[in-house]
Amino acid sequence: MSAKAEISWKRKTEEGEKIEVYARHVGKQWVFFHRAKRFENWEPLEVPPLEDWLELLDSVRRRINRRLQRPEEEKKLKQEILERFPGANLD
Repeated sequence: MSAKAEISWKRKTEEGEKIEVYARHVGKQWVFFHRAKRFENWEPLEVPPLEDWLELLDSVRRRINRRLQRPEEEKKLKQEILERFPGANLD
């Protein structure tokens, strides 16, 4: 697995709990995982919220600028986000 295939970040849940989230590019799709504490097991995140998709999009854009990912990845990701969240603001 390459470094390009995984992107991670931290955020707070609606309850205010800090969690770690990571997305892995598998084939043509992104698969999300989360955990609350560092030594806990990663659990699949079946339905990632828009917040996580936007964080992933931001990370992909930064990686494109550093030539770590191909520019067409942004277009594919935006399309997937809009399919899941019609009308989402992706600017």
